[in-house]
Order: sequence, then C-alpha cells, then structure tokens
Amino acid sequence: MPHSIQQAQPPLEFIPQHFNPVVYHITKWALPVLLRFRTRPWLPAGIAEVETVNVERLVDLYQQFQAGKIRFLMAFRHPEVDDPLCMMYLLSHAVPKVAHQRGISLQYPIHSHFLYDRGMTLWAGDWLGWFFSGLGGFPIHRGKRLDKVGMRTARDLFANGQLPMSVAPEGATNGHSEIVSPLEPGVAHMGFWCVEDLLKANRTEEVFIVPIANQYRYINPSWAKLDWLLGKLEADCGKQVQKVGESNLVEREKVFYERLLCLGEHILSQMEQFYARFYHQSTPVTTQINPSASRNHVLEARLQTVLDNSLQAAEQFFGLESQGTIIERCRRLESASWDDIHRKDLPNLHALSPMERGLADWIAEEASLRILHMRLAESFVAVTGTYVQQKPTFERFAETSLILFDVIARIKGEKNPARPRLGWRKSRLTVGEPISVTQRWSVYQTSRQAARGAVNEITQDLQMALEKMIS
Repeated sequence: MPHSIQQAQPPLEFIPQHFNPVVYHITKWALPVLLRFRTRPWLPAGIAEVETVNVERLVDLYQQFQAGKIRFLMAFRHPEVDDPLCMMYLLSHAVPKVAHQRGISLQYPIHSHFLYDRGMTLWAGDWLGWFFSGLGGFPIHRGKRLDKVGMRTARDLFANGQLPMSVAPEGATNGHSEIVSPLEPGVAHMGFWCVEDLLKANRTEEVFIVPIANQYRYINPSWAKLDWLLGKLEADCGKQVQKVGESNLVEREKVFYERLLCLGEHILSQMEQFYARFYHQSTPVTTQINPSASRNHVLEARLQTVLDNSLQAAEQFFGLESQGTIIERCRRLESASWDDIHRKDLPNLHALSPMERGLADWIAEEASLRILHMRLAESFVAVTGTYVQQKPTFERFAETSLILFDVIARIKGEKNPARPRLGWRKSRLTVGEPISVTQRWSVYQTSRQAARGAVNEITQDLQMALEKMIS
C-alpha cells in the first residue's frame, strides 16, 4: 500500500474479468522480455530460463478439460511476484510444445482464469486491474469477511468457465523458494463447491486440484553483488560496513552468514527499542530465553516478539483482538485499513461538508500509516533463525538479504523500490499429481464436521505435495 494516502477514497469496486484474446496474445509474445527485464520497479525479473517438469500431466488435463470430461484448478507456489509470469510461460509455451511433440491437438488459447489480491492495484496502479481483467483475472478481498462477489465469480468460473483456474493457495508471497507457507483452505472449498454445482446440473465432469511448485535458482551466483547488497543494508542501518576480503573466500559461507546474522541482530535491536519507546510494547525477550539457547534460537524468539509488537501497534488502533496466526492477523488488519480508507459508508465523498471530509481524510491518513506495521510483519512471515544455517546456499543468502532490503525500504518510506538484481535466475516449475476432489465428495457431503475434515485433508495433501516437489 502506498505511503502517501492522505485522503479518504471511494469504495473499492469489483473488477470483473473480461478475457481479451488480443491482450493475451500480446502478453504471450512479450513474455520472454517480461521475464528477463524489469518493466516495472516492483518486478525483480532477471529470469533467463524456465525449466518445466511433468508438463505432460497438464497436456492430458487440458485435453480432457476441452473434451468436457473434467474441471481442474492449478494451485501454484507463490514465493515471488514473478510467479504469475512463470505460470503463464508454463501454460502458453511449455504445454503447447509438449502437446505438439506428443501429437495432441489442443484448442487455443492454453490459459487459465486466475485470482489476484485486490490490493495489488492500490500500489501498482489502476492499469493493473485493466490488464489482469483482459487476461481473465479477477480480484479477491483478503480479510476476515468473505468476499461474496469475488467468491461467487470464482465458483461460477470453476464450474462453467471456458478455461481452468489458477490460484496461489499460500495467499501471498513469502520470499522463500524452499519454504511453503501454511496454505489457506479456500482452494479445497472451491473444489467441493465445483463438485456440488456440477452434480446439481447433472454433469459428470471429475474435479481435480493440481499442485504446481515453482523454485528459483541463480545461474551464476554473484557473491560480489551479495557483498554489495549487505554493505548497502549495513550502511542504511547505521552499522559499519563489513568487507569480505580475498583471504575469507575459503570460508565464504561462514563469513557471509556471520555478517547476515549480525545485521539481523542489529535491525532487531533497533525495532525492539522503537516499539518499546514509542508504542509502549514489551521489552526485548533476551532475558526471558534459556541462557543455553543457541544464537539462532534467540534471534528467532526476538523476531517473533517484534512481529507481535508490530501487529499489536496496528491492532490497537483498529480495535482488533490479537488472535490467530500472523497471516490471519495480517489479513484482518488489511481489511480493517481498507474500511477506514475506502469508505463504503461514505459513497459520495464530494457531498460531505468540509469538516466531515477533513475527519474522513484524517482517519484515512492514520490508517495508511498504521497498516505499515502490518506490512513489516508480513515481510518477515516466513523468516526463521535457521533457514540459512541449515542450507547456506547463495539462494538462501540472497532471499533473506532481499527480505531485509524490502523491510528497510518500507521503513525509509520508499514506494515500490526496485529490488537489486543479484544475477540471472532460473525458474523450475514442477507439475504434481492431480488430487481428485470428486472422489472425496461422498465423505464431504455427509455432515458439517465431515466437510471440515475433508477440506482440511485436501489442504494438507496439497501442502505435502508442494513441499515434496521442492528440491
């Protein structure tokens, strides 16, 4: 969300999907450029190669879908904002290529409808809503309350659309190629709704959910660029810039890890002091931790306390209870901020008196500032104290360093900062074994308790499938 919101805004309208073959064709043609080069500040880009695995599974699914035998939804991993571009490459380039190799004729276009977060247009611009609509996408409001219009659209398209569906079940990016965030149950719910709608219409298609994992690798890792990035972060934090000399190259991973750990501890110290002094939150937890605990476990405990403090700073303003997981708390806060900024109770802002408008603007500006605390927590949602230590690869160093870059850029007040490029990357998309929702309907429809169990079971199976495909 932009930092500069100072006025109340009209309610956010639903943006219906209007798939436009021209928009799709131009995007497909430009895709190699979009993957390789940064066309918008918030796109990391730099993807020189896309590797695809088990594409024949999607070829078979599209063939059956177009023959009216099945309906399916692709549940894809969403570690980075580049993922939708990689997914489009998988569908528009890899699937037709493998289909041609196998002598299978598929109808054009090989594409999907997709859901996206309604908030994306707030920080990327209104043009994104038009663009996504032309590609067959539609928005969903994340939050405590069910977005009835968005879910009704998703339900209808899943059962009746001319294309399959694509959804990121993690709900948001986490910046980690090798950590799958806890999945939201919405995908499983949608699967059972589709089965129900088909049965009501006396249709016999089988419904599947297809897990698709996406993982990034640096083709030629540049430790020199990583050294530069860490130096920039150290300077931004007021910390003495460290240098990795030639004599340290043998122990490069150890040296970089120590440097990253020190940077993380320094940032945490500043944030602890900030929340303790200005928001009267709890003091640092170091005195409450077992003295024998490792440095990494101390770091993780401190991080969790800072995240809790940042969320409480926002929750206290919006009058929300501090309940649920970090992700659940973030979604409730986001929804509450939209209610204060995009005023559904004031549909005609121009009809307000100057005083009424001033008060509405006042609360909108406060809400836009308070929600920055949530954005801070959201950035760190998947960060652990042991992620890099367990597997000190360049990728894990880079991912964690870029998350720190995002956090510091937010604190500095930068809007959509251009992430540093640390080298050309390779995306590896793996298509998993389809999960039949239809086969579980007989259990789902017996009772509410059985329905909840069936939803949880599919969500867990999907989580395991995505984690298993990460190498």
